[in-house]
Amino acid sequence: MLLLILGLVLFLGVHSVSIVSPDGRHRLVKQLGEGPWKGLYSLVSLAGFLLIVVGYGAAREAPVLLYTLPNGFRHLAAVLMLPVFVLLLAAYLPGRIQRAAKHPMLLAVKLWALAHLLANGTLADVLLFGGFLAWAVIDRISVKKRAAAGLLRPGPVLPGSKANDAIALVGGLVIYGLFVVWAHAWLIGVRPFG
Repeated sequence: MLLLILGLVLFLGVHSVSIVSPDGRHRLVKQLGEGPWKGLYSLVSLAGFLLIVVGYGAAREAPVLLYTLPNGFRHLAAVLMLPVFVLLLAAYLPGRIQRAAKHPMLLAVKLWALAHLLANGTLADVLLFGGFLAWAVIDRISVKKRAAAGLLRPGPVLPGSKANDAIALVGGLVIYGLFVVWAHAWLIGVRPFG
């Protein structure tokens, strides 16, 4: 469990620099340079991710059950997962989906985490998915506050297109189907519907 917690602290911690210090990322980039900052950020993220994977896998070998919800919640979790991959793709494909969701990546993380909390009730699940859900909610609030204070430095505005929306929708649903039928079992060792 310690590896999972350490992984979450590293991964979510490095992704929280702007939450803790709204101008912190910009100051670090100024001090270190863009390349070294991105390199450090990537290394800490990767180390955290690997610790999460190893720690979660180890914690699943001796699960500590906290709660069990009725089976209907597994179906609700499957429905909540439907837009997750669509939103992930829309985060990189400008269009109406991206504009409507405002922050599609954060929304995808929130839906993914909530769905998994409804389907799983061990201590490791609550730490992993609850940690990501709390982080995504706090980050969304932070983004709103930073935007209101004029602290966000917007990137280039790319023109949206219906084609991007179609790619996000169709591609996201195909990826969802692949995960349900095959990839989740292959990567995680659990069949969502089996």
